[in-house]
This record gives sequence, structure tokens and C-alpha cells, in this order.
Amino acid sequence: MNNGRFAISVHILSLLAFEPEGWLSSEFLAGSININPVLVRKELGNLRAHGLVISKEGKTGGSKLARSAESIFMSEIYDAVRQNDLLGKSINSPNPECNVGRQINDYLGDLYTEAELALRSVLGKKSLADFCQNFESEHTKN
Repeated sequence: MNNGRFAISVHILSLLAFEPEGWLSSEFLAGSININPVLVRKELGNLRAHGLVISKEGKTGGSKLARSAESIFMSEIYDAVRQNDLLGKSINSPNPECNVGRQINDYLGDLYTEAELALRSVLGKKSLADFCQNFESEHTKN
């Protein structure tokens, strides 16, 4: 995954985790991330579709976590935003007459699968609450 959607989604969910009972507006979220609220609303729609947030419209509306931060794992966030292969794909067609060229995509596919499984394994062991503890410890230092 070579885009910023994972980072934006983790940022959104982290903010929501610190306000578990409150409804946070897309404008507030966008202000923290320093991006356009339209992009935040787009990501919120995706996170809602994956069961990670709930939203309500209106003057007192906004979004909040659909479940506790302890029950949301980083692998779920990754799955929600994943669009491409982790390391990408070859953009050319290797020469089938070449010993390396005719086999490289198969071996790269195996390598990419192994790397993806390792990444998902690490992300699957860390909850959103675990991740948010980084910020709580920063607050206690100041």
C-alpha cells in the first residue's frame, strides 16, 4: 500500500478513540490532519462501510467509533484502505525467453505474499487502543 489512506484513517480513528462518547465533526478531524474535510468525509464513508465508525448527520452530528478501540485492530484498518499490492507490481512484461524474465513475476508474487502476511500479522497484534497509548504517554511527559 503506497498511499496515505492508512495514515489518514489511523489519524481519524485515533482522534475518535480519545472521544469515545462524543461525535466529532469532519471539520474538526480535518483540522487535526490538516487536509480538506471532503477527504475526511470520504475516508469516514469507507471506515463506516467496514464497520469501524458510525456517523450521524445534523448540527450535533459527527462520527465516533463503532466499537471500542480495544476491539479494533490495525490489520482491520489496513484491510479497509488496502487498494494495491503492498510492494506493487511490475509495470513491464519480462522477456519470456529469459530464464529470469519468465519466472520473476511468480517469485515476486510469492515474496509479496510472504511480506503481506508478515505485515498483517504484526498489525493484527496491535489494537487501536494500543496504538493510542503512544499519545497518552506523550501527554504525561509534558
